[in-house]
Amino acid sequence: MSKDGINSKDFMIGTLIGGIIGASAALLLAPKSGKDLRVDLGSQANMVAEKTNKLTSDALSKSSDWANKAKDKTASLSQSVTSHSTQLLDKVKDIRGGSKAPEQDPVSDEISAIDELAEEAAVSSRTAAFESQEQVLQGTKELAEKEASKSAAEAPGKL
Repeated sequence: MSKDGINSKDFMIGTLIGGIIGASAALLLAPKSGKDLRVDLGSQANMVAEKTNKLTSDALSKSSDWANKAKDKTASLSQSVTSHSTQLLDKVKDIRGGSKAPEQDPVSDEISAIDELAEEAAVSSRTAAFESQEQVLQGTKELAEKEASKSAAEAPGKL
C-alpha cells in the first residue's frame, strides 16, 4: 500500500474499468455510424494537420525574423562599442602624446593603465556582444523547435 492508502493494483483496475465503461458509452451514444464517424474524424485530422503546418511555418518565419533582428542589433551594438573604444583609445593616445617624457610625467603609468583597460574593455565588449548574439540565435532555434514539436503533438494521427 502506498502513502495515500491507494494500492497501485486497485488504481490500475479502476482505470481499466473506467476506460471500458467510457468506451462503451461512447459507442452506444454516438450520433453517427462508425463509417460516418471515421470520415468526419479523418477530415478533421486533415484540417488539424493543415493548421499545424501553417502554425509551424509561421513560427519558423517569426523565429528567423527575430534571429535577423538580433543579429542586426548585435552588429550595431558591437560597432558602437568598437567606435567608442577607438575614440577612448585616441583620447588616451592624445593625452599620452601631449606629455613630455615618460620619466618626467608621473601620470604616464596611469595613462598606460587606462590605455590597457580601454583595449581590454573593447575586446571584452566585442566578445560579450558575439556571445549574446549566439545565445539569441540558440534561443530562437529552440523556440522554433519547441513550437514545431508542440504543433505536431497537437495534430492527431490520420485514421
